Formats: sequence, structure tokens, C-alpha cells
Amino acid sequence: MFDSILSYFESIDPILAAFLATVFTWGLTALGASVVFLFKNMNRTLLDGMLGFTGGVMVAASYWSLLAPAIEMSEGDGFLKVMPAAVGFALGAFFLFGMDKLLPHMHINFQTAEGKKSPWQRTTLLVLAITLHNIPEGLAVGVLFGGVAAGIPEASIAGAVTLAIGIGIQNFPEGIAVSMPLRRMGMSRTKSFLYGQSSALVEPVAAVVGALAVTFFTPILPYALAFAAGAMIFVVVEEVIPETQQENNTDIATLGFIGGFIVMMTLDVALG
Repeated sequence: MFDSILSYFESIDPILAAFLATVFTWGLTALGASVVFLFKNMNRTLLDGMLGFTGGVMVAASYWSLLAPAIEMSEGDGFLKVMPAAVGFALGAFFLFGMDKLLPHMHINFQTAEGKKSPWQRTTLLVLAITLHNIPEGLAVGVLFGGVAAGIPEASIAGAVTLAIGIGIQNFPEGIAVSMPLRRMGMSRTKSFLYGQSSALVEPVAAVVGALAVTFFTPILPYALAFAAGAMIFVVVEEVIPETQQENNTDIATLGFIGGFIVMMTLDVALG
């Protein structure tokens, strides 16, 4: 089945492929958000384990799918070879840091509001937070497909599709993590679902932007890959891990993280 998927993506334009791959990742976010039609509450221990899993997938993808290829395709030796990855990684982290300080948003626990003060409702602030954190995921997939379009040997359709699969898997609990708190606040199931799935609509947009940028200016590819990695790691450390520590479920969250890392590493090495 995976070979059939690869054959399809190899037969279409890489920019279109980036868009379709991230429509898939959005679809799994929507699937996760749809759980709100079945339950009003979700066991917090289970949710923390799933969020830990999400963090593990993101960290593994940041290295295996983004940083390692960025270093491999860079020219030179020693410090020169790692410099594009280091610079891109730092820029990605600082980009999310800056957005985190400027864009008003609220964490999943509805207790911590960050960014500039805003009169917007808490639901809007929560969706903005998750949307902000989905940008690097879409960008990562798009950049890899852009590398394929540019003919970079280290960028492959298999690697891009594998990354999309991994991000899609971790998007499922993200959809739950947005829709469930909204439902607990008294919002209707339909509205909770719509808010939950909308948080990932930015991924196809970011993917197309990333793919086009690399296609038109190929030398930025290692920087762009590392940029996406830095942004994703920032999200894990600043948002995902602290969120799993709210209800004393540290062990479950940690085991979930390990499981997510193993799953993404295995997918990337075996399929990518």
C-alpha cells in the first residue's frame, strides 16, 4: 500500500503533492476533533499520554526527517557542514518564540494566556495557539516536497510522505486536545468540532509556501529544514511537555513520549 501511495505522489506535481499530504494531516486533526461527538469528557491521564506521544513524534521527526537531511545536504566539513542546520534551527526556534510573545493565545488548560492582551474569547485564543504550533508542521512537509521538486538527492518523496504520515498520527490527539476542552466549557459538539479541526487548516497553506520557497530558491533548503525542526522543538518544550505535567501524569506522559519517538523513528528509517 505504501508503494502505491509513493507511486501516486511521484506522478503528480510536488507542490500539489505537498498540498495533498497536508490535507491528509488536517484530516486526521479533524478525525481527532470528531471524538467530541462521542464523549463530553476524556480521561486526563489518557489525554496526557496522547500529548506525550505527540511530543515524541515531533522530536523524532525533527531529527530524522529534518535535521539529519539538512546536515547531510550541506557542503563542507566540520563546523561549515553543520552551520546551515544550526542557523536554521535557531531561526525556527526564535520565530516561534517571537510569535508566541506577539500573538495572543491561550493554553489548553484555559488558565494561562500569553502574547499581547486581547479581548478575544478564550476559545479563539486556544485555537490560535494550536494554529500557531501547526505552522512548522505544514512547513516541514512542504519544504521536503520542495526539495524533491528542486531535484535535491537528499530529499525524497518517501521521506516527505513518511513525515506527513507521522505528523498526521500526532495530529489526531491534537484535535482531541482542542475540541474536548471546548466541549467541557459548554460549547456544542458541532462548534467544538469546527474549532478543533480549524486549528490545522494552516498546514496546507504553510506546506505550499514552504514548497514554493525551496523550489524558487534551492540553496535555502537545509536552512528551511532546520528552521522547521527548530520551530517544532520549541513547540514541544514550550507547550506540549508542560501541558502534560498539569495533573501529575508525568510517568504516563513520559512513556507516551518514548512511544511516539519510537514510532516516528521506525517509520522514518523503515519507509523514508
